[in-house]
Amino acid sequence: ASSPDEEWPEAEKAEKLARGAALKWASGVFYRPEKLEGLGHYRRRETQRNNSIQSRLKSTVQSYLEGVSAGLEQLRSAAQEVQGVCQDLGAARWALLDSADHFQGLQQMRKLMEEHVQLASVVQVLPQIFSVHEVFSHILQLLHGQHLLEAHVELMMVEQLRDDILSQLHLRGLSGAQATVLSYFSGLQDLNESLAKQLWDIVGSSLRLVREDPVLFVTAVRIIEREEKIDDTLLLEATFLPPGRPKGWRQKFYQVLQDTITGARFHAPRMDAEGPGLAKHLAVLQKDIVSELRVVKDLMVQCVPAHYNILSVCTATYHQALTSHLQEILREDLDKQGLFLLLEWALRVYHSPEMMGHPDLLPEVDVSALDPLMSSELVDQTERRYVMKVKASVFEWMQRTLEVEFKEWFREEEPETDHQGFFQSALPAIVMQMLNENIQVASLITNSLQQKIYNMALEELEAFLGRLREALAQCGKEHQQDRAVPKYYISHLLAVLNNNLALSNSVSSLHPDTACREVPGSLQAALDRMQKKATQLLLEELLLDLQPLCLQLPSRKWLSGSQLVGSMCEVIDKYAKDFSRVRKPVFTLLLAESELLVVNQYLRALLQRKMVCKSREERGQLCHRLLQDATQLRELFCGLGLDRGQQSLEAVFALRELIYLKDPALLSLEVLGFITKYPDVSDEHISTLLDIRGDVSKEVRHVVLEMMAQHPQVLPEGYRPIFSTILVPVPELPFCLRKGKCA
Repeated sequence: ASSPDEEWPEAEKAEKLARGAALKWASGVFYRPEKLEGLGHYRRRETQRNNSIQSRLKSTVQSYLEGVSAGLEQLRSAAQEVQGVCQDLGAARWALLDSADHFQGLQQMRKLMEEHVQLASVVQVLPQIFSVHEVFSHILQLLHGQHLLEAHVELMMVEQLRDDILSQLHLRGLSGAQATVLSYFSGLQDLNESLAKQLWDIVGSSLRLVREDPVLFVTAVRIIEREEKIDDTLLLEATFLPPGRPKGWRQKFYQVLQDTITGARFHAPRMDAEGPGLAKHLAVLQKDIVSELRVVKDLMVQCVPAHYNILSVCTATYHQALTSHLQEILREDLDKQGLFLLLEWALRVYHSPEMMGHPDLLPEVDVSALDPLMSSELVDQTERRYVMKVKASVFEWMQRTLEVEFKEWFREEEPETDHQGFFQSALPAIVMQMLNENIQVASLITNSLQQKIYNMALEELEAFLGRLREALAQCGKEHQQDRAVPKYYISHLLAVLNNNLALSNSVSSLHPDTACREVPGSLQAALDRMQKKATQLLLEELLLDLQPLCLQLPSRKWLSGSQLVGSMCEVIDKYAKDFSRVRKPVFTLLLAESELLVVNQYLRALLQRKMVCKSREERGQLCHRLLQDATQLRELFCGLGLDRGQQSLEAVFALRELIYLKDPALLSLEVLGFITKYPDVSDEHISTLLDIRGDVSKEVRHVVLEMMAQHPQVLPEGYRPIFSTILVPVPELPFCLRKGKCA
């Protein structure tokens, strides 16, 4: 036998650890001699602790031993009970084996019992089956008398009888007998259809009935709910589904209600595509929809279960029907008023407090969660159609305005004047009012439509200015053929300039954004071309009156001091008085262009009909004449209000200095300064001027022309050409001063 230490190595290890711990503790406590006095006290304390621990250990072990003893006793008892049960089961098994023969007879008894129960059930329902056709007649009478609830109760009873019979046949696999049952109960189908027809007639008249007599409508809803519950029950059982099930009358209720709403309001015959007819139609729709939704909200909601969501269904139905109806209307060839009415109604009126935002409908009626009445693509397409219609209308009005304006030019009266005496006509006011009204009307719909109309207005105005310029050119051609027609040609040209200025100043006010007042470049170019054309025709008139005087330049009479330039000044002054009937910016432009025309014609006459000075005295006489003429013209234009800085007469003074130069050797330097100041001067112009001097040798001429070739000039930006329009003729016999021989 092994020793206890070998059997319990953990005990030996624990004892060693305890001894080591005790030794460590004792060495720590009694490391000084004086501590040995308390040895007895420590011995007693440890003895008491050991006794306490041993007592607890004994108590714990005793408790475990008692539990083990009780468990062993329970196991012994359970084993005895299991043995007894096994013996009883064995006895029962032998007893069942002995009774097996008797069960054969009980099986036949069970079959007889089942047949007896079935026959008893059939006997019980036979009176009901035999009375089916009588019940059918009674149900029909109830339906004719609109006793719908009673009729439906009896109808459900007959259906239940039929369905029970069919279910039993189905369970026994007797499908062949089902046709006989269905034939016997065939009247049910007609009664169901008759009841359904009355129900759907009631639902179709629901908006009227809930106001006049809601009982019928509530009855119909109750019957529909009964049928819906029967459908749900049969679908949940899913063992046998009788014919005609599920009926789905609640879904049919929604469909009939939606068809009623759609058919009553939105299947109207084709309406007038013009504005008044459409406006009346939309107004009727608005009134009726609001009225009917109020009935649904205040009355119908109380007549149906809450889960019907009848108000939301009706709202969505009206919304969808309107969406389709508006699309149908848009397929018509609507005029601009019709398109505008449709856009305004769909985008503004529909959501306003006058319709779906009506105080009586809020907050229950909310169409914000539904799709837009008109999609963004349809809105954009309709807006473009509207813009095209407005464009055609604007074109027509502008064309009439142009025709009236053209006739006004040929009247035997001066154009009207404003309070400051400036010539004008009604054209700018008519055009701008028409464009502005269309832009403002479009702003009532959407910003995008307003922007489209604004862009169209600018395009039409630009095109109108082009047609106006062509009409003005036509008027100018007729005037060239007969200067007496029109009688007040110049006055009307001045009125055109004032009108053009008024249009230019008013265009910026058309822009929808007040912060953006910039005139588009193409339109500004059209305005500039219009102004240029009218200015050109005025200058042509001035030229026609100046040409007879310019033809006398140069001449001996002119050179000797005639009043030729004085006469020119009188003509210019006369035109300047006419020019004063235009507003200042244009008046200054006319003065500047007139002055440039005079300078150009003066230089043209001098260079094209060139003369050759034979002596220094002749050159002095010519320069004196040039100085007097240029000074007189400059004083005239300064007196008219044209600053020297805006005048071109300085070219005459510069040309006079070139001719007056006493030393020909300095000509190259003088010419260099001249061409620097007037870069459009050509070699031919300078050569002609050298010819006029009459004292320039070939060598000096060559030096001057060589110098010009070495210093080509570039026209600076904004330079007003003076010499480039003057063509120097082919050299011919020059005009000779005094009685000298021609060179």
